Amino acid sequence: MAKIVIAYASMSGNTEEIADLLKESIVPFEHEIEVLEIEQMDVNDLLDYDGILIGSYTWGDGDLPYETDDFYEDLLTLDLTGKKAAVFGSGDHAYPKFCAAVDLLEERLKECNAELIQDGLKVELTPETQEEIDHCVDFAVNFASKIGD
Repeated sequence: MAKIVIAYASMSGNTEEIADLLKESIVPFEHEIEVLEIEQMDVNDLLDYDGILIGSYTWGDGDLPYETDDFYEDLLTLDLTGKKAAVFGSGDHAYPKFCAAVDLLEERLKECNAELIQDGLKVELTPETQEEIDHCVDFAVNFASKIGD
């Protein structure tokens, strides 16, 4: 059984809703799962997990939200070699850089030597249609199946 953290930043509740959906989808794999808000965690806690899912909404013109600033900077102090990771986020196509926070977090995880085991999940606002929900479920199931025991 692997230990997985789902760490997220959410303002309107969209990214939190995605995090909850991911957790529900991973439960059948019997991994140990913890869901935490990024601003309430110490970045060093990531070292305690086998699988790392990080989620954030995109703020303004493709920026990370303020509540992820310290976490994002502190990631540079970590060596995540051997850790499997993926990123998810919510965004709005009304802005020119849709879900750019996902791209920024993926790049930062790569800089920390984490193994990105799948492409980031980018969701328009919140998953509402069955297709959007299925896309989130598939993302979570794929992640959980690659973590192994």
